[in-house]
Amino acid sequence: KTTDPTLFGRNYFNRYSAPETEEDEFADERAEILAEAVALKKSAVAYLHPEVGVCSEDATLFGRNYFERASAPDVESMEEAEEKAKILAEAAALKKSAAAYMHPEVGVKTTDPTL
Repeated sequence: KTTDPTLFGRNYFNRYSAPETEEDEFADERAEILAEAVALKKSAVAYLHPEVGVCSEDATLFGRNYFERASAPDVESMEEAEEKAKILAEAAALKKSAAAYMHPEVGVKTTDPTL
């Protein structure tokens, strides 16, 4: 003789000894509080352990335009760039002659002028 098992089922949610369930509003608020606690814990760990590297998801999300910001240096003109190159070349030549003057033990290299 077989019987249907659903006839003898017991409802564990509506019985008197069942634990009380939360309302949806309280459950949502509890989830938000726990999410904030996880975020605060993550921030605290990052603050207390600077040796742990920072990982970013996508570099374009946090990008910064360094060329059009207010504190960006002005772009130098072609004349300024040429003059800067001349000044740096003169500084390199002065450094070379100062090193030659300070170290006379370094010999002078001569080349054959007839070649």
